[in-house]
Amino acid sequence: MKHLYPKNGQVILHVDMNSFYASVEVSYEPSLKGKPIAIAGNVEERRGIIITCSYEARALGVKTTMPVWEAKKLCPTLAIIKPNFERYRKASLQMFDVLRTITPLVEPVSIDEGYVDITNCYELGSPLHIATEIQKKLLHNLQLPSSIGIAPNKFLAKMASNMKKPLGITILRKRDVVTKLWPLQVDAMHGVGKRTAEKLNTINIQTIEDLAKGNDVQLRNLLGINGIKLKERANGQDGRKVDPEAIYDRKSIGNSTTLPHDTIDDRKIEKVLQKLAQSVGQRLRRKHLVCQTVQLTIRYANRKTITRSQKLSNPMSDDEMLFSTGLQLLKSHWDEQPIRLLGITAQNLLEKETASKQLDIFSFEDDAREEPLANTITQINEKFGKDTIKRGVKVNKSNDYGDNESGTSFEKDFFL
Repeated sequence: MKHLYPKNGQVILHVDMNSFYASVEVSYEPSLKGKPIAIAGNVEERRGIIITCSYEARALGVKTTMPVWEAKKLCPTLAIIKPNFERYRKASLQMFDVLRTITPLVEPVSIDEGYVDITNCYELGSPLHIATEIQKKLLHNLQLPSSIGIAPNKFLAKMASNMKKPLGITILRKRDVVTKLWPLQVDAMHGVGKRTAEKLNTINIQTIEDLAKGNDVQLRNLLGINGIKLKERANGQDGRKVDPEAIYDRKSIGNSTTLPHDTIDDRKIEKVLQKLAQSVGQRLRRKHLVCQTVQLTIRYANRKTITRSQKLSNPMSDDEMLFSTGLQLLKSHWDEQPIRLLGITAQNLLEKETASKQLDIFSFEDDAREEPLANTITQINEKFGKDTIKRGVKVNKSNDYGDNESGTSFEKDFFL
C-alpha cells in the first residue's frame, strides 16, 4: 500500500468523537440508543443548562447552552442526564488506547479528539482502510461513534472530520481547498472564533477564500502574527507535526493588563484582578486544563516588576479560586506603591481529566456542583462573546476600571 502514501509528506488523521458525553451514556445504558438525550449540569428544569446532547435531540432543535426548560418544550421526551466525568474520563482513555494500537504517534487534543500520524503505517493498509478500522473498533468495542478526517496536515484533517457527522470519514487534500473550503464562511474555519470573524469582517473578509487572499499587512495589523498563520491555514498550509508529548508541554496560561492610570486604589486594583482571573480561568477550561500554582505579577509606576506565586492544595481552573489566590498574594506582597500593570498566571498545568484531586470530605459536593457550571459559563461566553456571563465574586463595588477590552462589572450576574 506504500504507493497510496506520499513520498514526501504526511498522512494525518483527526479522530473526533461524536456527541461524546451523550454517546458514553448510551454505551452504559443501551435502552437510550436512538432516543433524544441531553447532559445537563443541573437537571432542575428552571435552572439547568444543556452541556451536550445526542444527534436525535439536535434534530429536534435542542442545542448546547440551551436552558433545560426550553429544550424540554421543544422535545418533551428528552431524557436529561447529570454528567458523570469519571465515566467520560475512562472512555477517553480507552479511546486513545485504540488509536495507539495503530501507532504511538497519537496527540490528544482534548478528552474526545486527537491527531494520529499514519505516514509510515502503509503496511496496515490504505489511509481510508486504517480510518475505517479505527472507526469500527471505537464503535464495536466501546459503542462510541466517531468522525475521522484524513489529510496531509493537522489543519485539513481537523476541517475534514467536521464535514460528515456522525460516523463520517472524509478525505481532504490540498487540491480540494479551493473547491471545498474557500466557499465557506470564515467563521466555519478551525481557529477562527466569533470575535476573530467579526474583526475579519471589518476588513471585508467574509469567506475562507477572502482570508486566503487577504493582505498580509492588514491581517498583521488586525490580528498580529496570528493573522498570517490563519492565512496560511486558509491556503491549506500547516507544518505542525503530531506530537504525543504536546499535551504535557503547556507550562502556563496567563493574562496581564496595563492599567489606564497608575493607581493605589485597592478597589480598582481588585476589579482588574478579578477580570484577569476570569480570563485565565476561561482559557484553562477551554483547554481542559487545571493549574497547581498561581502567580501574581505586579509592575510599579517606576517599572520595577515583582512576581510572587502560591502553590494550591488542589489543582483547579475556577475563576473565584484564581481571584482569591491572586488577591491573597497582592495583600501579602504589594508595598502600596502605585501599580502600573497586573498579571495572573496559572502554572504547573495538568490535563483536567487526568489530574488527581484530593477532595476534602466537606467540600467534594461543592466541587462536583461547580464543575458543570464553570464549563457552561465558558461555553456560553465562547458562543456569545466574552463577559456574556460572569461568576460573582464578593468584593467592594466600584466604577469600571482597567477595562482594555470590554466592560466588567463587580455586581453579581445571575443566570441560574
